[in-house]
Amino acid sequence: MTEIVTSAPTALEIAPFTEAHLPGALALSQAAGWPHRIEDWALGLSVSQGVAAVSNGRVVSTGLCSFHGPVATLNMIIVDETMRGQGLGRQVMERIIALAGDREMRLVATDEGLPLYRKLGFSEAGRIVQLQGLARATPPERPVCVGPADIDMLAAMDLAASGMQRQPLLTRIAEMGETLTTEGGFALLRPFGRGHVLGPVVAQDAATARALIAAAASHLAGHFLRIDMPEDQGLAAFVETLGLSRSGGGTAMVRAPRPRPQSNLQTHALISQALG
Repeated sequence: MTEIVTSAPTALEIAPFTEAHLPGALALSQAAGWPHRIEDWALGLSVSQGVAAVSNGRVVSTGLCSFHGPVATLNMIIVDETMRGQGLGRQVMERIIALAGDREMRLVATDEGLPLYRKLGFSEAGRIVQLQGLARATPPERPVCVGPADIDMLAAMDLAASGMQRQPLLTRIAEMGETLTTEGGFALLRPFGRGHVLGPVVAQDAATARALIAAAASHLAGHFLRIDMPEDQGLAAFVETLGLSRSGGGTAMVRAPRPRPQSNLQTHALISQALG
């Protein structure tokens, strides 16, 4: 449903996000300094619904709600600099929260967004650290295979680690990139932004995660690589030895969390800050 919101001096159209909004959304994210390509936007939209606010034919705000079974990740929440301070961000958030329904909701907040998300019922759940740079070859401490793998098995491992049902998304990522597997873990590597991103990295322990990350860095030696990882996993210092350095991050937040079974599998790197 499209809604016209009139607030002097600007009239806004807030509409369901469609593929037609992708070029305008890309321009908005580029203006905000985000590295996403239109292909990165399209990947997120493939598992999402959302809204776009349009003023005079220009996309001035976006928000997506990505569906992963019992969990929704809220993401790509951007407000044009000229439209901030008018309550538009809250309107967009309220609409994508409604899309999430009774699912557990997760997002990664910038410092600027924290006050609004707290008011909307989200609580801090840890820090996400972003690391990026030119990857450096380092032999992994155990054998890692780069090649096709059983997506059903990987999706089951990912569900155990994250609580999210993401088989269609993992299938798309595997088709556009490469799959790394070792005993007790896997990782996906795909084109993103300025180069490639590694994620998710799902592993039974830190040693397994280090092997997958080192194998990815060696595979992309000399090329740009990005990894977004939960800081409490304690692997950031290791990733820095592979040529990557800290470059921002955010605060993981959750609303209406659901209990999930304990598992020895853990998420050591996100698919992205947008998709969890």
